[in-house]
Amino acid sequence: MENYSHPYYLSNIALKIDYEIDLAAEKLLIAEKANHKIAVEIKSFLKTSFVHEFHSVFGQYLVYQESLWRIEPDRELFLAIPSTVATRLEKHPFLQQLISQYRIKIMVFNSENNTITIWKA
Repeated sequence: MENYSHPYYLSNIALKIDYEIDLAAEKLLIAEKANHKIAVEIKSFLKTSFVHEFHSVFGQYLVYQESLWRIEPDRELFLAIPSTVATRLEKHPFLQQLISQYRIKIMVFNSENNTITIWKA
């Protein structure tokens, strides 16, 4: 597994897009899981408004997912969130519906021991 402390760039000249999957202290991991190429965008949801942060993360994920699909169609994008964020998401049925409807792949991790607890693909 490669750990990128610098942004992972997506660029497609035909589509005139340039994106970097990485913001602030968050990280992107490029890895293979059971022979599947994956990219993992780690988000901590540290802003004051949980719903506002979700809006930002949701929009970024959709743009990154579409861009990644066009450039590296064999690589799947996962959104990694701490278990505390997953617990908060469970209290918002509408946000859960959006995650399901747009097929957002989620990886839940325990931030205390840095272990992955749930894969939702």
